[in-house]
Amino acid sequence: MDFSALTDNWNRVCEQVSSYDDVDASQVKAFFSRLQPQAMSDGFLMLTADNDFIKSWVSTHYLDLIKRGLQEVFGNPYTVIIEVDMTGSSAASAQPTPSSTLAPTTETPEPAPAQPIPATRPQSFAPETIAAAATDAPAPLSGASTFERPTVVEPHPYENYSQRHATDDDNLISSLTFENFVIGDSNRMAYSMAVDVAEMPGKTPLNPLFIYGKSGLGKTHLMRAIQNYIYETQPHLRTVYVDSAELLSDYMDAGAAHDKDKASYKNFKTHYEEADVLLIDDIQYLQGKKQTLDIVFQIFNKLTNQGRQIVFSADRAPKNIDIDERYHSRFNRGGTIDIQPPEIETKLGIVKSFINEYKRNEGLESFSIPEDIQMYIAENSSSNIRELKSAITKVVYQIKFFNQYDLSIDEVRVLLKDHFSGGSSKNLTVEDIMREVENFYKIKHADLVGRSRARNIVYPRHIAIYLCRQLLDLPFNNIAKKFNRDHTTAMHSVTSVEEMVRNNREVQEEVEVLKQIIREL
Repeated sequence: MDFSALTDNWNRVCEQVSSYDDVDASQVKAFFSRLQPQAMSDGFLMLTADNDFIKSWVSTHYLDLIKRGLQEVFGNPYTVIIEVDMTGSSAASAQPTPSSTLAPTTETPEPAPAQPIPATRPQSFAPETIAAAATDAPAPLSGASTFERPTVVEPHPYENYSQRHATDDDNLISSLTFENFVIGDSNRMAYSMAVDVAEMPGKTPLNPLFIYGKSGLGKTHLMRAIQNYIYETQPHLRTVYVDSAELLSDYMDAGAAHDKDKASYKNFKTHYEEADVLLIDDIQYLQGKKQTLDIVFQIFNKLTNQGRQIVFSADRAPKNIDIDERYHSRFNRGGTIDIQPPEIETKLGIVKSFINEYKRNEGLESFSIPEDIQMYIAENSSSNIRELKSAITKVVYQIKFFNQYDLSIDEVRVLLKDHFSGGSSKNLTVEDIMREVENFYKIKHADLVGRSRARNIVYPRHIAIYLCRQLLDLPFNNIAKKFNRDHTTAMHSVTSVEEMVRNNREVQEEVEVLKQIIREL
């Protein structure tokens, strides 16, 4: 079969699988884009994936759907073989290397449109679910027979004074995996980089990997996913995940124990220096903690010099963390990538994924939430995914425990009226927003609403008008009058700020900080 016909047949199968009711078409597109058809004959299809992760996930969760699609399209049963071909034509197998932040290697490839949400039964590795799922667990990923703890656990190297870390197992298993991470345009590159690091820790240019973005966008999820994936597929490697607050506490414990145990500092460092993969979350909290940062710097140098992997996360870019310049240069030496707030499509995907997870866990296959309610939650929630999930939980429990299976969109509006972070915006006024913008940028009210064209006045004015439009249910004309402008000028201000937010991380951070200040009024 020539390549054109082969590709056409495969595309027909993809479309067929995407049409199934129990399948998310965007997930199918994302996973199947990482597959290439290689050979096809009557009753046989061979596909190649660009890495073991994609092969294993598709084999476990999509193989039966592919066979079903083949039979329905071509009228007879098929045998489907999936192999790994890392040298194939798929650009997805290439290493993503953002030119602005990654040490130069070769030309920058297109990031892989990978999508980790399973279409059928997403895995859960939470400790309480592993035993219960033992008889119905998805097949393990390539290279691991089961997702179980190692037989031998070495004692913690500084257990003399810290019982909180009796073993590393406390941190090794969580429900945060690549499989249940919802991907969209806002986090696609970060996900792709995280997968690359998990598959080849310490062996890619992404060392260190620095992931940043505001709270609730999935940074910790990706870090735990890296940890879980390595623990499952390469259990011989020692992974250590630590939040910076915990790291600081460990350092203080070592200091407190120093009088009694002269080896406490050495043991503290040894715990982290013996890691094959070290993941430090919320690194921004170490700013101003010079002694702890010096220790981290020493650990960092030792691990990276030995080719071992480090992953950092923060709520801001390295340059916006108030630390010594030498740390900035080290953080940016590998790969630095931000996670943007999720777009509506991604938030809707999270809503659907969370509902499916609830159905699966509770054994309620017939349970559903109307599409208009799902969209309402996606459109009205903030970019914080925790807020989004808690809104879904509230609706689920209202339906389930109050027997309101006919819950309407109007009833949901009432139920969630004070839930969303912007839910109290009805109590805000234009004057409130003006005042906070004036305080933030240190300008006078007369200048904000006056005729000055100086940039240090025009920019805050644009921001204030944009925030009024974002946070208040007011038309452009009403907002414009408050600023002594016409509606066209107000529209221009909003458009200008929207473009800056899309293209300038610093502006986005400023806007988010201002939103938080205003919402806390």
